[in-house]
Amino acid sequence: MAAIMPREVMVMTIQICLTPQQESRLRELAAAAGQDVDTYAREALAEKLDRPSLAELLAPIDKAMERSGMSDEDIDEMIERARDEVWRERQKGAP
Repeated sequence: MAAIMPREVMVMTIQICLTPQQESRLRELAAAAGQDVDTYAREALAEKLDRPSLAELLAPIDKAMERSGMSDEDIDEMIERARDEVWRERQKGAP
C-alpha cells in the first residue's frame, strides 16, 4: 500500500550501500511487516530522524550542570560517591 504524500512535500531520492547481510535483513524485516522494501526503509529512516539525538536528550542536564557551577571533576566525584553508595547498599542485602 503506497503512502499518499501531501503536495507540498519535497521528494528526495537517495542511494545507499548495504552489505549483503544488511540487505537481507532489510528484506526480511520489510516482508515481516508486510511492506515493500522502499516503504519499510523510508519509514525506518523517518522514525530515526524523528527521534531526538542523545545531545538533545542531554541538553537540559548539561544546562543544569552548567548553572550549578560544578566542574567536571565535581560531577565525576558525585557520581562515583553515588555509585559506591549503591554498591555498599547492595552488598548489605546480599545473602
